[in-house]
Amino acid sequence: MVSKYKHKGLTWIDVEGPTRDEVMSLMDDYHLPDLVGEELLVKSVHGKVDLYPHFAYLVLHFPIIGRSRDGVRYEQEIDFIVGKDFLITVHYEPIDPLHEFSRVFEVKSILDKRPMGDHAGFLLFYIMRELYKYSEAQLFEIEEDLKDIEQNIFENKEEKMVRVISNINRKLLDFKQAIRFHEHVLMSFESAGVHLFGDKFKHHLESITGEYRRVESIMESHKEILDDLKDTNDALLTSKTNETIKVLTIISFVMLPLTLITGVFGMTSNIVFINSFRDFLTVVAAMIVTGLLLIFYFRRKKWL
Repeated sequence: MVSKYKHKGLTWIDVEGPTRDEVMSLMDDYHLPDLVGEELLVKSVHGKVDLYPHFAYLVLHFPIIGRSRDGVRYEQEIDFIVGKDFLITVHYEPIDPLHEFSRVFEVKSILDKRPMGDHAGFLLFYIMRELYKYSEAQLFEIEEDLKDIEQNIFENKEEKMVRVISNINRKLLDFKQAIRFHEHVLMSFESAGVHLFGDKFKHHLESITGEYRRVESIMESHKEILDDLKDTNDALLTSKTNETIKVLTIISFVMLPLTLITGVFGMTSNIVFINSFRDFLTVVAAMIVTGLLLIFYFRRKKWL
């Protein structure tokens, strides 16, 4: 599906799920090389940037937290073709920030209040800013999850938090995997953008890279906090496990002499035997006294 938007001599063409006929039409209208046309029809594995005489071609992947298919990491690819007076965005699924930005184009009065600039580089700048803002919003959701994890850890819910922490860690790893090529692509595009739009646009190019670095910084901060929470949760679980093992060990140690006493007096022998109820009570009393003495000893040693 092809959507076309125009504003003061600038054209934005947004293509969702491109067909071969749609790509061929774009190639004819904007004189795109065959190689670019072929790449628009299939998803790319890595991000990249290519500079051509009258346009630059960028490929970037953006994470979508919480969406997956069959448990496999899910990210959305956007191909950007930016020239002097046109911007083409190609993607293969609906992308919320692009949909929201298209509404801006439909409301001309809002656009008139924005300093959109005199070339399509400014369109790319505003779209990239919206995409990174959307990524920040997703990271904010993870920040709320981290606060919940911290609260639950100190409410004795360590066992439940093990899986929750693992799920959040996976989301952050997927996020990092999706944007891993952004810095390389954006740094390369800074040179290409200056070639296309001049030195005055360099500040905006650096601002795009700055938007990415802020997102990366937030992501790394969340990862560090999650690692600290995981260490704390593991420490508390280990402490609980050690306490349980300690109690079981003491119980076993207390039961050992009692088992020995019952074993000795339970033997069939002419030397040791119980032939009256009083003898039986004497053995039971000896077992109780032995157990109490052991417990008293453990308390003196502060093992209990």
